[in-house]
Amino acid sequence: MSILTHGFDRPFGAERPARISEARKARLERIALQALGLLSMGSVLTALIALRTAIHIWHLPA
Repeated sequence: MSILTHGFDRPFGAERPARISEARKARLERIALQALGLLSMGSVLTALIALRTAIHIWHLPA
């Protein structure tokens, strides 16, 4: 059981603080914004395809 909980034996503040440079932080922020933009464009494209399909099915003869 100690194998599963070995990370909890130490206090949480024992690790050293993360030192991230400003350039790396800016690059990570830019990558995150690009990923968010890509996901937004994908969802808009999916909504347009669904709308076009719904209109096409609505116009089919019964």
